Amino acid sequence: MKYYKTYYNSPLGKLTLVSDGSSLVGLWIEGQKYFEGTIDREVVKKDNLSIFRKTKSWLERYFKGERPLISELSLSPRGSSFRQEVWNILCNIPYGKTVTYKEIAKRLGRDTMSAQAVGGAVGHNPISIIIPCHRVIGSDGSMVGYAGGIERKVWLLKHEGISVSS
Repeated sequence: MKYYKTYYNSPLGKLTLVSDGSSLVGLWIEGQKYFEGTIDREVVKKDNLSIFRKTKSWLERYFKGERPLISELSLSPRGSSFRQEVWNILCNIPYGKTVTYKEIAKRLGRDTMSAQAVGGAVGHNPISIIIPCHRVIGSDGSMVGYAGGIERKVWLLKHEGISVSS
């Protein structure tokens, strides 16, 4: 079984979109940490998949300032059950809002879990922008831990109308 990829030029740079043929399994910003980190098989360039058309339309609307819903896309990020739980929480952070790593640990019902464990799962999110890991901030409001780079995190948050000190 193969994966398929295409590219999208965004205000943040070139994005690589990867699909299993029906669902989006990855979206990485060029130069991002863990780039294609969850891809475990051959990837072939193929631009005309339905999921790629839908994702590019979603991204166009997002970058124009609209608020497309995550549920419009079929997403299949690959990761452990813990990471899946964290990514599911990320999907429920409203546009224009932020949460802390500590708040995510509490939502998981694991108050004793370190924010670092949550940070590891957030940082390995394979579907950047759409699964909004950029909306997770430090407990003191600091801009920490974005695999795409802090400057891109700040850009995304400002784009969503969130006041940040960069």
